[in-house]
Amino acid sequence: MSSSGSITTLSPPTQRLMSIASHLHSQRFKVVVCRNLGPDVMSLLEARPELDLVVWPEDRACERAWLMENIPGATGVIVMLTDKVNAELLDKGTLAMNVSDRHASDHDTIAGPSLKVVSTMSVGYEHVDLKEAAQRGLEVGYTPDVLTDAVADLSVMLALMAGRNGGVGVDLVQKGQWPNFSWAPFGLCGPQLSTTPASSTRKIGFLGFGRIAQATLARLVPFGITHCLYTSSSPSPTNQNQTRDTTLKNQHNLQSLSKVPIDELARESDVLFVLAPGGSDTYHVVDEAFLRKMKKTSVLVNASRGTLVDSDALARALREGWIWGAGVDVVEGEPGVGVDHPLVREPRCVVVPHIASATLETRLEMATRAAQNLIAGILGGEMPAKVNLSNVL
Repeated sequence: MSSSGSITTLSPPTQRLMSIASHLHSQRFKVVVCRNLGPDVMSLLEARPELDLVVWPEDRACERAWLMENIPGATGVIVMLTDKVNAELLDKGTLAMNVSDRHASDHDTIAGPSLKVVSTMSVGYEHVDLKEAAQRGLEVGYTPDVLTDAVADLSVMLALMAGRNGGVGVDLVQKGQWPNFSWAPFGLCGPQLSTTPASSTRKIGFLGFGRIAQATLARLVPFGITHCLYTSSSPSPTNQNQTRDTTLKNQHNLQSLSKVPIDELARESDVLFVLAPGGSDTYHVVDEAFLRKMKKTSVLVNASRGTLVDSDALARALREGWIWGAGVDVVEGEPGVGVDHPLVREPRCVVVPHIASATLETRLEMATRAAQNLIAGILGGEMPAKVNLSNVL
């Protein structure tokens, strides 16, 4: 308004500039969320006015067709382990949303020319094609560290259940057979995890010796563990690993802690924990040849990825008594594991449905981290946990 009270008319170029500025200020980014993350975490996303959320509405795995329909025009997506992020999806995700086709206003979502952020609520990211993501310049967030303790807890539980015939015992009770069970001096006995005066040595092996393996070792120390052996493909310098190993050996008062060849790991371990990453390099690393080298009283635990263990070979090892028992949280081909699966049919194999991270505390932290990764990636912040894609191409 002028000093005389008259209204100043803006020129058309100035009006256009002000409209553009207003539009940029109100720009929102489309985000696809493949599962409702609960009120605590969804509120973090809903509180960001910059985000336009599209959430899978049902309490079950997101349908592929729904994801493919909604990913075009999205700037970010939060996925679960069950959601395959491959070239097919990413090609859809790089389609820009045509605002004019949507009869959009200045406040409508504009996702930009391509998908920018993939955030997975998992520590593993085998379901994400990293090469395809790197080629498109995407950022991929994941949720390491927060599930270390939960997975370590479950690993010890599986070792105890498998060694002490827990699966057999539970099945006996649930089928109403306890009244008919005839007690015997060595009935339902199994190898003891803890040391005793008559059995004073316990050798624990780890296939993979990262954070989860080390947390599992710490939980086993009170059982009287005396030796720790491991095989690892860690890229850390040898002297760095040696320093770490010496520190852990002294900290846990072990007689030895050493990296060994994989054949020695199989031969010497009383309990062997499989806690290595998945992928082609570790596919069926535990096969028939490996299992035949193990002790007849040994127990195998897999809480990493099902593809590391040959299920048919493990079932045969249990059936023919090459090893004592097994506890698995993961199975190759899951969740397609029915009552006729060879491992499910083995009494001395305890199978649980991929629940290692399934504590209330851990899942809340994982969901929170997934949301934080997405928000930071879209709005230009530092993602709390980002997959390094620099060496993928």
